[in-house]
Amino acid sequence: MRQIILDTETTGIDPRQGNRIIELGCVEMLNRQLTGNNFHHYINPERDSEEGALAVHGLTTEFLSDKPKFGEIAQDFLAYIAGAELIIHNAPFDIGFLDAELERLGLPPLMTHVTGCIDTLVMAKQMYPGKRNSLDALCDRYGVSNAHRTLHGALLDSELLAEVYLAMTRGQESLTMDLAEPAAAKQEAGDGGALPLAPVIVLPATQDEQAEHEALLDKLDKEAKGMCVWRAALAPPPAPAEQSN
Repeated sequence: MRQIILDTETTGIDPRQGNRIIELGCVEMLNRQLTGNNFHHYINPERDSEEGALAVHGLTTEFLSDKPKFGEIAQDFLAYIAGAELIIHNAPFDIGFLDAELERLGLPPLMTHVTGCIDTLVMAKQMYPGKRNSLDALCDRYGVSNAHRTLHGALLDSELLAEVYLAMTRGQESLTMDLAEPAAAKQEAGDGGALPLAPVIVLPATQDEQAEHEALLDKLDKEAKGMCVWRAALAPPPAPAEQSN
């Protein structure tokens, strides 16, 4: 399974007010293994960032002025994500911005290029209702080091989210074991898909072991001044009393 962990940084919080994407970071994962085949671009939004957004990401208009516009990297981005499953924290935010950028170029919306999307914020809220479920909070919860995250960055946040997602879904790792299973083993399993159980080997006690066991029970009987509980449990039930007519 090919999954792409994705994050964006933007000039503000609402694309309907003309805010744009200024950074796009993606991390590729194949069968729960990070490949290192990442996709990352700073983008010239052709406008200034709002003050609150600038405080979050620190990417100034001057820094972004010589970076490519979204239209210049759009086809490479769509080719990179094609047919993959996306993993995004608070997916409606990033999808909304990407859809707005694609619409400006006359291109179909984001979800028509991929097989689906997992929102880790929705997952976290279901797993930890009432708790803080920001990316930083999840890093703390799962022991993922984010000490180097002084400002938000799309690629860095995608890398952190990849580690968090793997930790959140650790119990699902067995689901991918079939992918590495040799074909011969699958054939031996037959149509049912499960290998036959090995025969159960029973080793009966030897006469010497039985004698030692009985001697130990005799000792327990003597110390308990009566029948020990093991013998009581194995003793046959008393015969029912005869009823007189």
